[in-house]
Amino acid sequence: MGIKIDVLDVSIDAVTMSEAVVKLEQFIAEKTPHLVATANAEMVMLAQEDNELAAILANSHLVVPDGAGVVWAARHQGYNTIVERVAGYDLAQNLLLEASQKGYRVFMFGSQPDIVAKAKAVALARYPGLCIVGTRHGFFTADDEPAIVQTITAAKPDILLAALGVPRQEKWLAKNLERLSVPVCMGVGGTFDVMAGAVKRAPVWMQRTSLEWLFRLLCQPKRAIRMLALPRFALKVILGKKD
Repeated sequence: MGIKIDVLDVSIDAVTMSEAVVKLEQFIAEKTPHLVATANAEMVMLAQEDNELAAILANSHLVVPDGAGVVWAARHQGYNTIVERVAGYDLAQNLLLEASQKGYRVFMFGSQPDIVAKAKAVALARYPGLCIVGTRHGFFTADDEPAIVQTITAAKPDILLAALGVPRQEKWLAKNLERLSVPVCMGVGGTFDVMAGAVKRAPVWMQRTSLEWLFRLLCQPKRAIRMLALPRFALKVILGKKD
């Protein structure tokens, strides 16, 4: 499907935002299930130790370069094909806009009950004409899964946005992909939290200067341990370690 780049053995599609949206619309037109992942440095590092996640990313239909770290790593390794970061939050917003204009059906799955409800309300206000065919919070046990899958399939969405966190959302979507039979199944992490206003997004200038990670750390100090993946990622790329 075009040029792919390798970042620490994770294959990532070298697409721009507009190209990614076009690809997702192609998936919808095909009416067959597709798994979409948004790979940032943290996800790439998780895949180094999580073979299941690594296999899921290898078999995903589209893996976009979500994160300044991934774009930097690609350029450091000599790839000049990536021209921009395709942030998962922004991709979700672009997809919701297209859905509102073209009648795509959306199901929002994940996060806390009040958060997903607020995110739905915000989406409907932001994108007039948007058709959200269902929502479901992200608290469930294995016994609940068949009913959740049935609820989603009965709603017949074209797009399923799953906000269960990495790597849970990718693993859940991959496991249930064929049964769900949704053309676009995408893990969106904390997107609903940002839409609902529960979590602030970095100012545009920090996004453009690759400092969004710093903003997140200042707002959520508990992310410090997770953020340790970033210097480890950079060092691994610089040293060329892929083991």
